[in-house]
Amino acid sequence: MVLTRRQREVMDFIAGFLREHGYSPSFEEVGTGLRLRSLATVHKHISTLERKGFLRRGYNKSRSLEPGPKYLQEQRRSRQERGGAVELPLLGRIAAGRPVEAPQQPETISLTDFAGKKDVFVLQVKGDSMIDEHIMDGDYILVQKAETVPDGEMAVALVGETESTLKRLYREPGGCIRLQPSNSQMSPMRVPAADVKVQGKVIGVLRRY
Repeated sequence: MVLTRRQREVMDFIAGFLREHGYSPSFEEVGTGLRLRSLATVHKHISTLERKGFLRRGYNKSRSLEPGPKYLQEQRRSRQERGGAVELPLLGRIAAGRPVEAPQQPETISLTDFAGKKDVFVLQVKGDSMIDEHIMDGDYILVQKAETVPDGEMAVALVGETESTLKRLYREPGGCIRLQPSNSQMSPMRVPAADVKVQGKVIGVLRRY
């Protein structure tokens, strides 16, 4: 199904915001970014994009807008027409010490070996809290998008809606999440489960020498 010019602008804004910030925009941010005065108009565009398969959203969840299968297929076709290289979005930098807010300029990394995987993105590690996993400051981690991970998995977790961190994740009694560094010199972080949103699990590490 063909998108109108305004629907294309809404879709591109959402995808670009996600690449830059590492999390989805709110409806208010979509309206502000595109100078749409009415939230009802934003809702209408988003509902249409969802119906056409270009957008997905989780109901009863904040910041759950993300590109749908038709948009992803369109982007893959466009990349192939430009030369066939597979590029994954570099969404920002991830703290391996304490959490830090991680908006960065959009970039891409070509990773043909991972072309068969869906919803994979790249983050660059900052800090040394995962050195016992041989993940060093400056390394790149490949992250498979996921909303949950088993206990003990290395996860990218959004803490308090604005800060992301890389740790092993454990669920503890009393509704608490333990974010465990892999560095014997560092203490774990314990955060209420309601303040933690899993964004993905680590599936690979890249390092430049």
